[in-house]
Amino acid sequence: MNNIAKLPIRGQMLWKADGTTTYRVLYLRHHSFEPWRHYQDFPQYVLPDPPGFSKGYATFVDLLKKGWLAEPLARS
Repeated sequence: MNNIAKLPIRGQMLWKADGTTTYRVLYLRHHSFEPWRHYQDFPQYVLPDPPGFSKGYATFVDLLKKGWLAEPLARS
């Protein structure tokens, strides 16, 4: 059995400033006790973003439709 088969169906999403631009970047985790990780650390979820959108926008919209929870914006 591979690791992807063991992943939960839903999780949590958070937008954080990436420190290099004015845009925010999507961070994900499956469980509240896990640290937040850059969305690209989850290649099974990543979708290409439209030009000019924040990194992770397309992934965010897709996961939101699948029942993932969006947390309030992070200040840092």
